Amino acid sequence: MQITFLGHATLLIETAGKRLLVDPFISGNEKVDGKIDIKDLEPDYILVTHAHQDHTLDVEEIGKMSNATVVSNFEIATYYENKGLKAHPMNHGGNWKFDFGTLKYVNAIHTSSFADGTYGGQPGGFILSSEGKHIYIAGDTALTMDMKLIPMSFHLDLAVLPIGDNFTMGVDDALLASDFVECSRILGCHYDTFGYIVIDHDQAIQKFSKKGKELILLEIGGALTV
Repeated sequence: MQITFLGHATLLIETAGKRLLVDPFISGNEKVDGKIDIKDLEPDYILVTHAHQDHTLDVEEIGKMSNATVVSNFEIATYYENKGLKAHPMNHGGNWKFDFGTLKYVNAIHTSSFADGTYGGQPGGFILSSEGKHIYIAGDTALTMDMKLIPMSFHLDLAVLPIGDNFTMGVDDALLASDFVECSRILGCHYDTFGYIVIDHDQAIQKFSKKGKELILLEIGGALTV
């Protein structure tokens, strides 16, 4: 399984012969600055954690170009179905077996509304199980005790956690979250995109390292294998 970081909280996951795009915010992200062409992504699925514009800006355009299926909560799935996209609705606690593996939609603590004011349901995250691996994609969230439920059912190989603070968990809470989900390999996201969420990379990596954990901060376009 390969995961490519496309900036902010956007990921491209290639697994079991399928391409999963997570929270596409590319065309409006100045940090991307022409490094990624959305026409080249060609996802089979688009996973959306919540409705905020910095997670959904390119969903409609990419979805129509690629005929990808949007996977999200009921409200977000319905929103995109009404725009002519294919969608698979889920809700918190639910699992579904897809042709690439299984997704579980789990709790997150945040807000969720579209730029046009449409209600986006309750935010969430995903646990992806594919090719014998388990990945937790937290989405935008605060630290929550619900994270302690995850290792009761899954032995995680990677946790994707927001670390930018202000709008989500910061580095210190993400470190606690890694304890809660019992995962020592963390891919950081949702940092540096805006002034409110700029972090000190070296300091963040050192904090995880002191606890015997690995915090991975990829360059845009960088990839890792799970």
